Amino acid sequence: MSITIEIINSIHEVKPNQWDALTDGTPLLTHAFLSSLEQAHCVGVGTGWVPQPLVVRDGEQLLGAMPLYLKTHSYGEYVFDWAWADAFERSGHRYYPKLLSAIPFSPITSARLLAKTPTVQNMLLDALEQVIQHHGLSSAHVLFPDTDSSNRLQAANWMVRHGVQFRWENENFTNFEHFLTTLTHDKRKKIHQERKKIQASGVVSKRLQGNTITPENLDFFYACYYNTYAEHRSSPYLTREFFSLIIQKMPQNLLLIIAELNGVPIASTLSIFNQNTLYGRYWGATQFVSGLHFELCYYQAQEFCIEQKIQFFEGGAQGEHKLARGFKPRPTCSYHKIMNPDFAHAIQDFLTRETTGMVQYVSELEERVPFKT
Repeated sequence: MSITIEIINSIHEVKPNQWDALTDGTPLLTHAFLSSLEQAHCVGVGTGWVPQPLVVRDGEQLLGAMPLYLKTHSYGEYVFDWAWADAFERSGHRYYPKLLSAIPFSPITSARLLAKTPTVQNMLLDALEQVIQHHGLSSAHVLFPDTDSSNRLQAANWMVRHGVQFRWENENFTNFEHFLTTLTHDKRKKIHQERKKIQASGVVSKRLQGNTITPENLDFFYACYYNTYAEHRSSPYLTREFFSLIIQKMPQNLLLIIAELNGVPIASTLSIFNQNTLYGRYWGATQFVSGLHFELCYYQAQEFCIEQKIQFFEGGAQGEHKLARGFKPRPTCSYHKIMNPDFAHAIQDFLTRETTGMVQYVSELEERVPFKT
């Protein structure tokens, strides 16, 4: 065996079938999704997300890989370390650039140490720590790893930070009404009222999958997506070209839901899914209709999961209002390697205190789930 471990400059330097063979099947972790981010210039020079995949090879065969980026800011991560960066800077140290293993702009839990054996996973971690030391970087961070990757990081003594997201589970429901029977009377009544208002308003929703999504559909969706950021005086992370690319490369994983009023589109949401999980991702509207966000982003997606027998619907970061729509709190985590020992000690102390508060917060959320006892 002639094992080599190296940082490369682009996922395009890896054969798609070899990369995908190491993943856990998460659509946003595929070569198609990550290469589209690069090709559409959502990541790369000038974006603050410089691709630096870490790979282990035996000759031409890919044995292991890690999605990795050199970051010059902390935007688009969903695990907030701005206070850490500020403390570094005020003390005369540089926090950026840092290394980050994550799916850009997506708080999706999935594999991070892509390998079939623990030996190769450990090689990836050892190599990552050597890169940090060799280049004098402040830190490395692994966001939203799955259980297997988490266990390796924990064994390597990386600091853990706990979080929470919201996930809906399809308990073999036959239809949407069947799902509603699991909720308390008040919550069931509220959802019925919200959906009746949408119906009475004249709004009609239609679902489009993969190759049935036209360029005109995508143009409208992107206008909605762009408008969501504009309303918050921000700029979108993703380009119109990116969405065209994923339609071409992974149409089997895309669901576009469009709401129309009097035959005119007024809102849309794009989700990514596989046979097990739907990931609610992008939303926007050009006209306000009360309750339309809940209809498109939750109820229509839940109906789709029931029809397609998809078990989980990941609602993403934040949003306690998801509880009332049948979502349950689900713990998440991230792992951090801080090279400066004084800062590492201070951050570990912060994380210990934060964890206590997070445990209490999750407990409170679990007490508020809307299901019948």
